[in-house]
Amino acid sequence: MSSTVSSATPTSSTTPSPSGTYAADGTYCGSGGGANTYFGLRIASVFIIMACSTFGALFPVLARRTKWLNIPKPAFEFAKYFGSGVIIATAFIHLLDPAMAELGNPCLPSSWGEYPYALAFCLVSIFSIFVVELVAFRWGSAKLAELGIPTDMHSHGFGGPGHTHTHEDEKANEEATRPSDSESQLSDVDADYKEGLKASAARNNVLDTPASQIIGIAILEFGIILHSVLIGMTLAVDPSFKILFVVIIFHQLFEGLGLGSRLAYMRLPSSLNYVPVVGGCLYGLTTPIGIAAGLGIRSTYNPNTPRASIVSGVMDAISAGILIYTGLVELLAHEFLFNREMANASKGKLAYSIICMCFGCGIMALLGKWA
Repeated sequence: MSSTVSSATPTSSTTPSPSGTYAADGTYCGSGGGANTYFGLRIASVFIIMACSTFGALFPVLARRTKWLNIPKPAFEFAKYFGSGVIIATAFIHLLDPAMAELGNPCLPSSWGEYPYALAFCLVSIFSIFVVELVAFRWGSAKLAELGIPTDMHSHGFGGPGHTHTHEDEKANEEATRPSDSESQLSDVDADYKEGLKASAARNNVLDTPASQIIGIAILEFGIILHSVLIGMTLAVDPSFKILFVVIIFHQLFEGLGLGSRLAYMRLPSSLNYVPVVGGCLYGLTTPIGIAAGLGIRSTYNPNTPRASIVSGVMDAISAGILIYTGLVELLAHEFLFNREMANASKGKLAYSIICMCFGCGIMALLGKWA
């Protein structure tokens, strides 16, 4: 979702100051407030988008914990893979492209046009997230080793064709079928978490530990939050409010479903059961906070100013890097390539999962036509 109005065309509802400056192509670069039209609806959008965002993020979490709803597993799988496609499309269409446009604003000093800074910030973001996850992975491996659960840094637990099973793999599978000494010490851990530990041991995979799951979700949500705050501020001052408002409602709902489906299937001990709920609520608040902030500074905030373009462009590029890494590595690679369940799944299930993901990606990419 672009977090600024196009910098190439002055907005019709904002009257440039006579003392303002202009770029060589005529773009107005001065200060000034955003649009004041539909002010009542802009205030209402705070609560409408909060409700849609929170519903999208919390519904999968609460539905999985509420037995009487009896929502079938394929529905959760649809939301999960659909959401993966939404997140990947958001990274490229709604973040990276706007970041390049914002940092290429003709109002910026000429030095900003001498290097593709948006792509550079995105690249730095990708490698930074990689380093953070690598450190967390090694730390998680050490913790599991202390518990006596075998791990293999060079194995992703892929049990499909082409994977060479070692003696350590067989030993891990044997140990997964009976309670281990370390598992017997975890008397306060619920059955779902114990099942997660068994699966982790069987796959030689530390990605199911609470710390690594929370870190992964936190990274994903951090990128989404940065983006959500910016689009909220833009919605508060954008003259094309009605179109952008409708698009953001669907955008936040789809993105929330993708995040919520991930939160719903976190394997955590009972003492950390609040984490998915907190994550869903935090997502629901971010865009409304951005809208409220934009309304508060609407008399002075202009997305076309050089300062606003730099801040928005840098944050969009960083968010794009986070979501690109998360979408391609955490969602695609770990869900399809390094997931034993998917490796052993039928061709029909594999095709269904890919179609759901492509559908989500296509819908979110299509929304980029309007915002």
